[in-house]
Amino acid sequence: MAGVLRVACIGMGWWSDVLADAINRSNRIEIVSCFSRSPDKREAFAKKYGCEPAPDYETILADQNIEAIINTTPNDVHLPTTRQAAQAGKHVFLDKPIANTVSEGRTITEICRKAGVVLALGYQRRRESHFRWIKSEIDAGRFGKLINAEANISRDRLGKIDLSSWRYQAAGMPGGVMLQIGIHYTDVLTYLMGPVRIVRGQFAQLVLPGDNPDVASLILEHENGALSTLNASYASASEYYLMNIYGKESTAFYDLFGGLRVLRRGETNAKSVTTAKNDTFVEELDEFAAACRGEGKPEVGGEYGTQSLAVVRAGILSAREGRKVEIAEILNND
Repeated sequence: MAGVLRVACIGMGWWSDVLADAINRSNRIEIVSCFSRSPDKREAFAKKYGCEPAPDYETILADQNIEAIINTTPNDVHLPTTRQAAQAGKHVFLDKPIANTVSEGRTITEICRKAGVVLALGYQRRRESHFRWIKSEIDAGRFGKLINAEANISRDRLGKIDLSSWRYQAAGMPGGVMLQIGIHYTDVLTYLMGPVRIVRGQFAQLVLPGDNPDVASLILEHENGALSTLNASYASASEYYLMNIYGKESTAFYDLFGGLRVLRRGETNAKSVTTAKNDTFVEELDEFAAACRGEGKPEVGGEYGTQSLAVVRAGILSAREGRKVEIAEILNND
């Protein structure tokens, strides 16, 4: 398949299948190999996606036919697996977060830069068409001065979690629900409202078993002075998403069930906005493939991924110590 990016997937879990399904919807990427430490998982993945199961990661790294790695391994092995890939000259698409600590995020970014390989982070939520529409309106000046935002990203995980999975353990996913899914909306808030300067956080474990927070709240102070709030939960009765953006001249209201509406200054009724549903996963993967071919750069790379991680890390420290935390403190010490 001339021009198609040949990739190997590593880390066989439910998210590897989400990305592999998206690759099958793309015409720019082909899965040629896969690896997991579990023979059963890699054999099942290989059969499902028609690729060759590798007996070890080194076999993938030595295969000159493989150009890039789709990495959905646990957070705490992002650094060694990405280092090996970069040293082998292979580009990396890395599921968020970039790592569990800022220092590791920085190291991953620098390793890829020095090796001259593309590093892209999977932050698909910002690509949703309703957020793209809001961003275009903000950039066009129709929101005026941004003043406030509120967001909620909630899912029901009662009776659905596997406590043996790194995703639900404090060691593998510090910050619990906020690092696992809340980071998607800290990203969207940053994308729409601008970089974050200060974070206040509160975390709780109310419903789910284990050792990790299932409810978390952040207050974000953006560099432009605007304030945002974000609630993330695994303990609610249903899945729900909310993102309201308040500007001096316009307000945008988005929620999972009501869609997108906009209210302009002087109006009394919010008007519905229709945006075409887009395939965010294919978009980010196609952009990665293009970057690997020298066609532009990923929208979300290592430097931003590290900054994004710092927001959640600041929230964790704030909740632990009961004080506001500046992002600069995390970037200098985490």
